[in-house]
Amino acid sequence: MKNYLNRSIKSQMEHWMYRGKVLILYGARQVGKTTLCKSFLEPLGEEGLYLNCEIQSVQSALLPREPTLLKRFIGDKKLVVLDEAHHVPGIGEILKLLIDTFPDLQIIATGSSSFQLASRSSEALTGRALTFELYPLSYVELGQAYAPHERLAQLDNWMRYGLYPDIAFAPESDARMLLDNLTSRYLYQDILEFENLKRADVLLQLLRLLALQIGQLVSYHELANALKISSQTVERYIDLLEKAFVIFRLQPFSRNLRSEIGKKNKIYFYDLGVRNSIIQQYQALDLRSDKGALWENFLVVERLKYLQEKGLRPNRYFWRTHQDAELDYIEERDGQLSAFEFKWQQKPVALPKAFATAYPGSVFSLVHRGNFEEFIEDGVD
Repeated sequence: MKNYLNRSIKSQMEHWMYRGKVLILYGARQVGKTTLCKSFLEPLGEEGLYLNCEIQSVQSALLPREPTLLKRFIGDKKLVVLDEAHHVPGIGEILKLLIDTFPDLQIIATGSSSFQLASRSSEALTGRALTFELYPLSYVELGQAYAPHERLAQLDNWMRYGLYPDIAFAPESDARMLLDNLTSRYLYQDILEFENLKRADVLLQLLRLLALQIGQLVSYHELANALKISSQTVERYIDLLEKAFVIFRLQPFSRNLRSEIGKKNKIYFYDLGVRNSIIQQYQALDLRSDKGALWENFLVVERLKYLQEKGLRPNRYFWRTHQDAELDYIEERDGQLSAFEFKWQQKPVALPKAFATAYPGSVFSLVHRGNFEEFIEDGVD
């Protein structure tokens, strides 16, 4: 089985190589950032340099703000990868100095938590850096390793155990152990380390509550009451989890109707295996009461990966009214609204009348097991 897959984002990064920009690659731990970066280094041989910034000696060597000393450490290289660069104090100023002093040097910096590398580099690197995000493997990328019918046969397992690179190809027993190790604390290590959270237990309890609410409207007030903390603290923790690439929010679409819900968000997990590990539910899909929610999460995140691959950035929403009319997912691009309803099984579904009346000209599609590949591969352009 082919365990290394060409990641879709690689071609986008290659397009910007050697054009005077620092490339910053964000993504959760164990999502494949190091492997991707080493694939850039491999053909360069001695002209490439990999530096693990979690190592103290590497941090110390990068600290001097003297170009001569930095050049002596880096040597005559064409490409330098600074892996987990957020561990280096003042990394933004160091990257700025390197790119300004050695404009022919290509630098790729990675970080497990966007809030760390961003806060330490964004101001210093204004106009000098481009950011990219690496997600768990996509259903499309797995087409490199599996024939179409094999991918469909694996869909149930991937919705249970997720698509982290080491886990997507692992036997079921190994997948559970790898996931449980990942979610025990390691996935949130950067949050706990850099944000100095005093209540790590509350963070994990919040994740469990969110895991049980995928596809539902999330109330910060209700979460705060359940956890006995303030709504502001809930929002802060959710923001940190989003910036650490554990979860992401989808906002409500609300413009024309007073009955539209306009405040509460939906929250999804970047990886379903992580979600299932948090609540310790790995049952087969046919035995699960949350099958519909898993399917919705899967489609929303796979669509996100598709949009990234195509370089598209539409506005993304869900839609619901106080009378419970709803649409699972909406994209807005160039003034065009595309609405989608997600169903595990194909069944007759119509565009809600209230939405059709308020937003004439909208395109509507039902996405189900029989046609979902069009939604996450060919897409709706």
